[in-house]
Amino acid sequence: MSNESTQANSLLPANIAALAAYSSAKSEKLSGTTWLNANESPYAKTIQMSIEDLNRYPDPQPQLVIDRYAAYAELESENVLMTRGADEGIELLVRTYCESAKDSIALFLPTYGMYKVTADTHNVAINALTQALLLNGSVDEIVDAVGSSKLVFICNPNNPTGSLTPLDKVTAIATALADKALVIVDEAYIEFCPEQSATKLINQFSNVVVLRTLSKAFALAGLRTGFTLAQAATLAPIRKVIAPYPVSGVVASIAAQAIAPDAITSMRRQVIILNTLKAKLVQWLSESPAVLKILTGEGNFVTLKLADKNYFKIALEQGLVMRAFTLYGENDWLRISIGSEQELKQVKIWLDGLAVPTASAISAQQEVS
Repeated sequence: MSNESTQANSLLPANIAALAAYSSAKSEKLSGTTWLNANESPYAKTIQMSIEDLNRYPDPQPQLVIDRYAAYAELESENVLMTRGADEGIELLVRTYCESAKDSIALFLPTYGMYKVTADTHNVAINALTQALLLNGSVDEIVDAVGSSKLVFICNPNNPTGSLTPLDKVTAIATALADKALVIVDEAYIEFCPEQSATKLINQFSNVVVLRTLSKAFALAGLRTGFTLAQAATLAPIRKVIAPYPVSGVVASIAAQAIAPDAITSMRRQVIILNTLKAKLVQWLSESPAVLKILTGEGNFVTLKLADKNYFKIALEQGLVMRAFTLYGENDWLRISIGSEQELKQVKIWLDGLAVPTASAISAQQEVS
């Protein structure tokens, strides 16, 4: 290590020096021809662009986008904050509402990794709870386990398991934690089960915050656009903390087109198609001896346990890129994004080509030996 690197590292706070960065799907630097690893939409958008005022700073919160998203979420414009992806919403909530080296956030593991990375970055402790507690525990048990945590993150549907916490349970948790903690419902995948959205709780609860994104069903992962939804008083301190110009004019122009009424109708049609393709994929997986367990759940992905983790390497050799996971202490899990019909056919080809020995074949081999 050079002297310059040593000197730079000596300036780092201990929590940053020890930080393990979040490993995104794209950071794995895999190569392939069929990409089903990042829960992206297979539908590319055609955007009309005419930007002539890039010499000027943009509107910090572009009014047309705010108004259109408020209408889509059935809220008022004062309930909407536009961010650079839902990830910025996570960061703003931790930075605004948590005191470094004092507060904690509660997570239900396994879940989205950026909650922990963000908390670690700000020297905020992790209260690591389980999805089993969230789904099967009583509200009293959950609240007791949350303890004094300032923020409670519920990824709903949950990534990577797809599990869904019923809205009435979210309501009960928010009620029990009133004036004690913010209940943050991350709805990155809610368009695939919109009836379960917690946005309808916002007018009732000042401690409910909903995170949204245009990266999944809206097919704009490359735009990095998200929204934080809450009561105006809950958003007010966050507005003090957010960067002065978080949204570029180009992003605002594209986002406004993406959430226009006709575009929302198109998105909903695409969701129906993707949910139908997902059902077909689940059927193929359930019929394959290469798959030991399937976590179907909600969202544009399926997470499964392989009979042999080497099957993932075979997929990569075929140009099929999916997301390998370590879940429940086991490194033979795989998450498959719901792509186009043609992309999912590549999954079927991979599944059909896996050589899984049957019980009769094993018995015959033992007899020969």
